[in-house]
Amino acid sequence: MLDIITSKGIEKFLTPEIKNKIKVEYIEQTESTNDLVKKRAISGEQEGLLVVAGKQVQGRGRMGRQFFSPDDTGIYMSLLLRPEIKPCDAIQITTAAAVSVCDALEQIGAQKASIKWVNDIFVNKKKVCGILTEASFNSKKNTLDYAVLGVGVNMYLPDNGFPEELKDIAGAVFTHKKENLKNEFVACFLNSFMNYYNNLDKKLHSVKYAENCFVVGQQINVITGDTTRLAKALSIDENCGLLVQFETGEKAVLNSGEISVRAL
Repeated sequence: MLDIITSKGIEKFLTPEIKNKIKVEYIEQTESTNDLVKKRAISGEQEGLLVVAGKQVQGRGRMGRQFFSPDDTGIYMSLLLRPEIKPCDAIQITTAAAVSVCDALEQIGAQKASIKWVNDIFVNKKKVCGILTEASFNSKKNTLDYAVLGVGVNMYLPDNGFPEELKDIAGAVFTHKKENLKNEFVACFLNSFMNYYNNLDKKLHSVKYAENCFVVGQQINVITGDTTRLAKALSIDENCGLLVQFETGEKAVLNSGEISVRAL
């Protein structure tokens, strides 16, 4: 079987500096890598644990949506972080990860990837990756106790295709398997992300995030609970917030929430 993920296979592509900070664990199947890493975080696991699964049976994305995680064709991983940042800065973890996915895909020879604010990666106008950051907040200190960064990538098309509800939305990075491609991607992602993460206060990723975000200039729907408002995406600020202008002329910076793009 081509392109099998292994802990040693990933470690082979890590830079020496990053290799010393990351503890890679591979499992064939789990309900959710995020849930597994959260349990480890609560039990006192140190920052740097990376759990990679070959399959998830209860994978999920933002807003509680299911994340389709079939065997053998995707990468499903979660990284434990213990950042010394305020809750309002947690978006920096997600946006740094989005840039790192784009960096890694470029390094392994994929077609150009772009970002749909705030956390989806597209190739050829199809979603190939979703990012879910979940955190535990310390209200007394106004900091994060920990954050779990989950990344799911459709590296190849599923054997039986995507489910009916996803086939017009989801895509895959590659059409043919290549040995060690998954291992190399995970390592390239970590090498890139940890550099951004260790410099979150400098926001080194923000310029590249803005360059890669395709929603700027688009008509979008801003979704807040049961309310949807039409707006135009104007720009990405240095904090990776999305500046929008609603039909009323009112402008606002979105730092969280959900949008849909009316036309790609």
